Amino acid sequence: MTEIHFAENLRTLRRAASMTQKQLANMLEVDQRTVSAWEKQVCEPSFELLAKLCDIFDETFDGILS
Repeated sequence: MTEIHFAENLRTLRRAASMTQKQLANMLEVDQRTVSAWEKQVCEPSFELLAKLCDIFDETFDGILS
């Protein structure tokens, strides 16, 4: 089974886009603390939000999760 590196990938993609957690949160209509929790592996986004993240970063589900 492939190890999931979502938190690490999200942080890398966000920083590469020169985007703050707050900016990303606003785009997703969630609180900045939610993005922070994802990046700290406290929780994971819903499928709907994961799909939005893929759209924002022009990434596939496999790309953002693995």
